[in-house]
Amino acid sequence: MQCWAVADKACYAAVCLPELVDFTPENLMPQLLRLCCFKLVALLLLGGCVTLPSDFKDPGVTVVSVRPTLINSIAPQFDILLRVTNPNRVDLDLAGLSYNIFLSGNKLIEGVASDLPLIPAYGEGEVRLQATADLLSSLRLLSGVLANPGTPIDFEFNAEIDLGTFYPMINIRKVGVISF
Repeated sequence: MQCWAVADKACYAAVCLPELVDFTPENLMPQLLRLCCFKLVALLLLGGCVTLPSDFKDPGVTVVSVRPTLINSIAPQFDILLRVTNPNRVDLDLAGLSYNIFLSGNKLIEGVASDLPLIPAYGEGEVRLQATADLLSSLRLLSGVLANPGTPIDFEFNAEIDLGTFYPMINIRKVGVISF
């Protein structure tokens, strides 16, 4: 068997074709028929990839709020509210989301979510996340803030959005400075 892999941004297909080894007249016709069938299946697979929207635009993600929820525990917990904007003509069925938040270079929050809302075409929706802060990173951040009061704090929000099997992962990165 000879195999080829065909890949692009939105699709991956593998095509395996039998080698024509036996050239006797009684074996040639079945092998040619199998070869034609394999080529037809390969064309159908690749034709499905062509029908995906080529004008797909990445959704916009905005951090609306980060609120502490449970202060009595050792590690603080937060509710994070994101607003997702869909600039496409098809609904976005969010399959999953992974995210992290860095403050002054310390990874303070990291998490995943899978129970996400459908974002309508040319619409927006809110995504609520619950997260627990990393205790050691929180202590490092606190000691840095106490050592240099009034110093601005750099922040970075990273998210990776999974739209399902046929779409590539979408990476979102927001950076800025918090001044007191």
